[in-house]
Amino acid sequence: MLKKQLGKYITENMTDNTIEFFEIDREYVAKHQLIAGDVTVVEKAFQFSVIERCVKETENLIREEDQNFLNDSISYLKNHVNEFVYVEANAFEVIRVDAVVLEFDEVFEKYTALFGLKLQKKFGNDMKAYLDTHLHGDGAKYSVMFSNEDGLWDMNFALDYVEGFSEDLSFVEIYQLMYDFIFKMVDAVDEAQ
Repeated sequence: MLKKQLGKYITENMTDNTIEFFEIDREYVAKHQLIAGDVTVVEKAFQFSVIERCVKETENLIREEDQNFLNDSISYLKNHVNEFVYVEANAFEVIRVDAVVLEFDEVFEKYTALFGLKLQKKFGNDMKAYLDTHLHGDGAKYSVMFSNEDGLWDMNFALDYVEGFSEDLSFVEIYQLMYDFIFKMVDAVDEAQ
């Protein structure tokens, strides 16, 4: 799946023998020899097409934000427990994620990521095995449910249990942490097939 997604990304984004990759993408592409050695690789940065702060209870839009908002610490959510942040970014297409919601769960006191993952239903056990192994900490929980209607996995897990998480990280750093975590999960699912 990742080879196909990265192949598509390369075809659509190679310009003048130059391409942008996140570090994890670059390592995967090199390992699987998906680009020629003379291609110039530039460090990629997230570009978000939608950034919205919304009311948890009603899902009503509070405000559309610009990229600068995402430089704030994720602890913003702890201080505004009635809100969630919804984002869309083309970069998520490589890992087959549609959009991401981040919120602070005041009941469990955890930062939570919610998103849809475009993987076939048959990959459920491999995904769950990965989450069981790679979410660290006492009580590390997650929720995954396949939606036949959308053909997506509705996923929800506490970011607090992802290695490298800190509430001092900015939103952008959290999205990168999530991207890397989900990339590795999809890669592990690929390898299990």
